[in-house]
Amino acid sequence: MPHTRTNYHREVKTASLQGRTITVENLPPILAPEVRNKRKREIEAGLYTVFHKYAPGRAEMR
Repeated sequence: MPHTRTNYHREVKTASLQGRTITVENLPPILAPEVRNKRKREIEAGLYTVFHKYAPGRAEMR
């Protein structure tokens, strides 16, 4: 698989908490819709595995 350079979108949020200014910087990747959907499915599958492992019996309650 060839390595391609990933570009990022910079998001900066500033908030005040107890008289202090807190700055949070988020750098989400800019992905093609197909790649974003593939990653989302992979993450969802991993989360399902974790929740299924630690909450047995709850997955069958639908």
